[in-house]
Amino acid sequence: MPELPEVETIARAIKPELVGRTIVSADLRWARTLAIPSSAQFKKQIAGQKVLDVSRRAKYLVIKLETCSFLVHLRMSGDVIIRAGKIKPEKHDRLLLHLSDDNYLAFNDTRKFGRVWLTDRPETILGKLGPEPLEKYFTAQWLFENLQTRKRYLKPLLLDQTFIAGLGNIYTDECLHIAQLHPMAASNNVTQQQAVELHKAIRAVLKEGIRRNGASIDWVYRGGEYQNHFRVYGRDGEPCDVCGTTIQKFTVGQRGTHICPNCQRLR
Repeated sequence: MPELPEVETIARAIKPELVGRTIVSADLRWARTLAIPSSAQFKKQIAGQKVLDVSRRAKYLVIKLETCSFLVHLRMSGDVIIRAGKIKPEKHDRLLLHLSDDNYLAFNDTRKFGRVWLTDRPETILGKLGPEPLEKYFTAQWLFENLQTRKRYLKPLLLDQTFIAGLGNIYTDECLHIAQLHPMAASNNVTQQQAVELHKAIRAVLKEGIRRNGASIDWVYRGGEYQNHFRVYGRDGEPCDVCGTTIQKFTVGQRGTHICPNCQRLR
């Protein structure tokens, strides 16, 4: 599933092509792509809306319109693409927005898990999300204090979008390796210094992921190269770049998990 760096990359890519354009009409090609409102209301409400901004919150694309917000969650295989000129819809296009410059915003989703929302109250969807890990208010002290109030395995907690927004399976494995923390460590046993190291690792991994345009793996996301620099994710059976120990894969919280058993000992 695309994570924070991939969604941030897409938001930055489409923003120059969208801001200032007006949405002329919508072609909803698979009804269940639309979470809210109804299909008829969606087509009526979105027509004539001018795009004011494009941003990201957690793993959501947030397209701010004049009177409402258009939210997109890519899930497993979703992609958002600007297509120039008159087009023939592609097989997996679930939604097409016709823009005032005769281009199209296409939501393409092979597996049909992605969802879009059109709402004048985006906080009802985004309001329960945890802090953005690259914002100033996400501090090492906040992380330490909030780890202490939970008693959960570390990795599932970091994947909980109500705890921290935007982390997924790939980047969680990577930052836990950098911080030398086992994914099954109890969150309330993490020391203050370990929380400092984890905080630094989260920010470093996400910034590097964005710098490399995300990771192109397991889905249709295009153009990323971070997969060429993974420390542990997808490298089971290979030597750890730090100590040479063979990287192992096992399951934590129903998610495939990669660690170096020497660097990330469970204490």
